[in-house]
Amino acid sequence: MADRAPAEVPPMRVISASRRTDIPAFYSRWFMNRVRAGYCHWLNPFGGQVQRVSLAPNDVLAVVFWTRSFRPLLPHVPELRERGLPCYVHTSLTGYPRELETHNPPLDAAVASFRETAAAIGSQFVHWRYDPIVISARTPAAYHIEQFDRISERLAGSTSRCYFSFVDRYGKTERGLARVEREHGLGLVDPTRDEQRALVHRLRDIAARRGITLYACCESGLVGDGIKESRCIDLDTVKLLRRGRDLTLKRAPTRAACGCVEAVDIGAYDLCLFGCAYCYATNSRAAAERRHREHDPEDSLLWRPAALRGVDLSTRELRSKARSPLPLFT
Repeated sequence: MADRAPAEVPPMRVISASRRTDIPAFYSRWFMNRVRAGYCHWLNPFGGQVQRVSLAPNDVLAVVFWTRSFRPLLPHVPELRERGLPCYVHTSLTGYPRELETHNPPLDAAVASFRETAAAIGSQFVHWRYDPIVISARTPAAYHIEQFDRISERLAGSTSRCYFSFVDRYGKTERGLARVEREHGLGLVDPTRDEQRALVHRLRDIAARRGITLYACCESGLVGDGIKESRCIDLDTVKLLRRGRDLTLKRAPTRAACGCVEAVDIGAYDLCLFGCAYCYATNSRAAAERRHREHDPEDSLLWRPAALRGVDLSTRELRSKARSPLPLFT
């Protein structure tokens, strides 16, 4: 009898949790339930296909978290380690006026959470996002220089990287900023490239005094002069988490000038409750509040639409090994 060909072993993957919503801040119970179950489901928001995503340690290289407050997940860091699921964290911290960030944690609480996270998982695995930079009459360049100086001083020793970009006018972002402009008259401004460069060079110098390197996220025209290209899903950071492994991951940009490598994002749109006016992933806080009420932390899906309620998702799973080609920014 001829030998059978060995079964193909799927490659280990990076899990993104999540660019689409703040899982640590609002859905940590769901996430830990799925870690213990060893998998979750992900729903294609455009086509409706259901995909099973393994969270088993043998299938996961690392988990990348995106958050404004990692504090709800901090008690679970030891369990994630014991289960063999290393992670690193992108923490957004800008401290903007309430007109732009309606329900974000107060600055003192956000800084404290950031420092606690760094103490728990290591400063090299907590990346600060001063992102996006919004220029307006209320938040001119001088505002950002002062704010960045104040925040970076308090984060010194807790991170070595700061990621930035200037706000992009995606559909949801455009609508959110237009609403703020109508209601509050912030005087939004689109800075020229020279104005952007002048500002970020000031931020670069401030960051350097605190041992922090500036990384430009999808801003290739601002890379250089001590400012590095951002790779938010970053192979170098994954290699630090997985020392001794010879790792290669394909580059998988989510938009123009993106330097990220491939990952599987398990989040869903319209679920974040922070209410940032510039958000590209949430239509409105009211929509997010409704979906948050419908969220079941015991479900395998982060959020289940009415058409799938009561449905056994194992009968709907997409049996494909391909990565999702869907855009993250709409």
